[in-house]
Amino acid sequence: MITVRDFTPDDLEAVTRIYARHVTHGTGTFDESAPSIDEMRLTQKKVRERGLPWLVADMQGAVIGYAYADRFRDRSAYRFTVENSVYVDPAHHRRNAGRALLTELLARCEALGYRQMIAVIGDSANQGSIALHRALGFEDAGVYKSVGLKFGRWLDTVMMQRPLGKGGGSVPSSELR
Repeated sequence: MITVRDFTPDDLEAVTRIYARHVTHGTGTFDESAPSIDEMRLTQKKVRERGLPWLVADMQGAVIGYAYADRFRDRSAYRFTVENSVYVDPAHHRRNAGRALLTELLARCEALGYRQMIAVIGDSANQGSIALHRALGFEDAGVYKSVGLKFGRWLDTVMMQRPLGKGGGSVPSSELR
């Protein structure tokens, strides 16, 4: 059984390992060198300081995936929009860890008052991620063709979007932190 919970410092090594695998073997991220544990710690700290969720998927005490939301862009006009990141250990693909993580991430961001979530998916051939996002209500927002060069080939970036709460249907009455 998969449990989704908040990240703890004890999860840092597993999260770093999962991301490193995606960096060195996959095209879902355009990073070309795996970050160190210290770099991942700084990223996680930045996200949490912004009051945004960083979650892990836990299966029998082992972290098998993680997801977090961060600002889509830093300009103030984007303050109600977040971008998601979801990574699952390849040994655990197709076991609903990604779905469980993204479902909880959506709920948490909506509860915080965010109005839009953006998915920036590396590689238009990344059909698993595209299908997951579509299944959870994301719609295609566009494709940037051949914008990343990784493993000696050009890759697209697929943009998807999902409204949260009232979406763009009204102006929020309160500010986010």
